[in-house]
Amino acid sequence: MIEFLFPRGVAAAEAFDDPIDARLLPAEESLISQAVDKRRREFTTARHCGRTALAQLGLEPVPILRGERGMPLWPANVVGSLTHCDGYRAAAVAYSMQIRSLGIDAEPHEALPDGVLGHTSLPAEREVLATRDEDLHWDRLLFCAKEATYKAWFPLTGRWLGFEDAHITFTREPGTPGPVAGQAPVATGTFTSQILIDGAATDGGPPLLTLPGRWLIAGGLIMTAIALT
Repeated sequence: MIEFLFPRGVAAAEAFDDPIDARLLPAEESLISQAVDKRRREFTTARHCGRTALAQLGLEPVPILRGERGMPLWPANVVGSLTHCDGYRAAAVAYSMQIRSLGIDAEPHEALPDGVLGHTSLPAEREVLATRDEDLHWDRLLFCAKEATYKAWFPLTGRWLGFEDAHITFTREPGTPGPVAGQAPVATGTFTSQILIDGAATDGGPPLLTLPGRWLIAGGLIMTAIALT
């Protein structure tokens, strides 16, 4: 389903369970050696998806190690992002000559736990959410979009981006789109993350002022993606 959110040039892979052939490479084992079984399975399958997506770019399997703040480390000249939640794991990758940065996130399509929205959103965002149609869990969609924003931001800046540092607005596309990978979407649309702090980047590119993204709700999941060109 997640490939629906990307432009040409992005390779994506997803899993709705943990395949029996999903394995860690030796260099990755130490990253997860102390984790509980649930965390280990999520970590393993997400990296399995990462290698599946890299293969679509014609690249050989490589360890996907962790950099600062847990950022996945990709081969030279490749950008990418990983995500996982209950019942879902995914990866997206692209060559950096085509896509400057990627950020993806997935969440269950259900309300945020009590108290979380107040800590992860701006007052202006909450005001708009209060006017939105009640058929969607807009609070969880907002949280999901903030996570994707951070994942696209950090590789280009090396700096923290708090929930209060990006103002996100949503557009819902009219009607209901057709089936995506066998799942009938509930809704889809776009979002824009307006960065509220210094957006200076370290890759020599322009500062990050706004990050455009897409979102999809289908199969009981929310998915958000930013492919920054």
